[in-house]
Amino acid sequence: MKPVIAITMGDPVGIGPEIVLRALASRRVRRVARPLVLGDMELLKHIACRLDLVPPRPAEIINMSTLSPKGLRPGRPTKESSGAMLEYIEEAVCMAEKGDCDAVVTAPINKEAASLVGFRFPGHTEFMAHLTKTKDYAMMLGGKALKVVLVTIHEPLRRVPGLISTERILKTIRITDRAFRGYFGVRRPRIAVCGLNPHAGEAGLFGREEEEIIGPAVKKARAAGINAAGPLPPDTVFHRTVKGREFDGVVCMYHDQGLIPLKLLHFEDAVNVTLGLPIIRTSVDHGTAYDIAWKGEASAKSLVAAIETAAEMARRGMARTERKRGRATRSRG
Repeated sequence: MKPVIAITMGDPVGIGPEIVLRALASRRVRRVARPLVLGDMELLKHIACRLDLVPPRPAEIINMSTLSPKGLRPGRPTKESSGAMLEYIEEAVCMAEKGDCDAVVTAPINKEAASLVGFRFPGHTEFMAHLTKTKDYAMMLGGKALKVVLVTIHEPLRRVPGLISTERILKTIRITDRAFRGYFGVRRPRIAVCGLNPHAGEAGLFGREEEEIIGPAVKKARAAGINAAGPLPPDTVFHRTVKGREFDGVVCMYHDQGLIPLKLLHFEDAVNVTLGLPIIRTSVDHGTAYDIAWKGEASAKSLVAAIETAAEMARRGMARTERKRGRATRSRG
């Protein structure tokens, strides 16, 4: 049976409604999932009519807000639109935790707009972790050629050296290993771990974080049976991963270290996955794009890829659960 995927509409005055409509009309989505959108029915119908898109089917929409399309302007958030986009997320998480859906996929939100209603989280990922009461989690972004996992996420670059620790890096490696085994079908994931400094510190010449912090984390991971390698020079590790196919994923110390190569390869089809949550959550790897909102110019490629990824993760998760139940039944017999 196809997994039920709860899709949040995102920022109502961004490109979220448009890409949701395009994704609902996608054969790729219907082939792998049963989509269920949490959003605003009247707004979706308004934008479908405005952009000559296929209107939403009532059975596929959970109407959670009553925003007046005439009272909204693309790219201009209000307290009402910002409050609604957060309510979509909260309800989707609640549904996933209760088992009413198999995974959650989120369309983009705008953090500045969310601040209009008191949102104080650095981003979507941290908000989802808060809602699920998850302490240890990691952001992964990926496409077919490259998957990167971040040790620190939305932090000023000058703070990164003080934020990385052996324990934090080790946790990220462990979360990555479990996720690749459980949700991506990799029996023994090959995990590359980036250094922080040029040439991975060059034996302490350009910094000592590799020898004092990152290296010990990799050693502990390997001692625990994880196939991790590093710290590796950041200027070559992505080439080794993509061209040499030496690794299944790369653990990166900070946001741009991982996202610059990722977006070079997967600008339109990258998927954001929050690893470590008790639920499956994927997202688009782009923002609300206020400059092209409601203009018919937005691409749904990342959202479609996010839905496909969520569906695949859900199927693997369900299969793993069934195997565990089978083993338990045989052991009792």
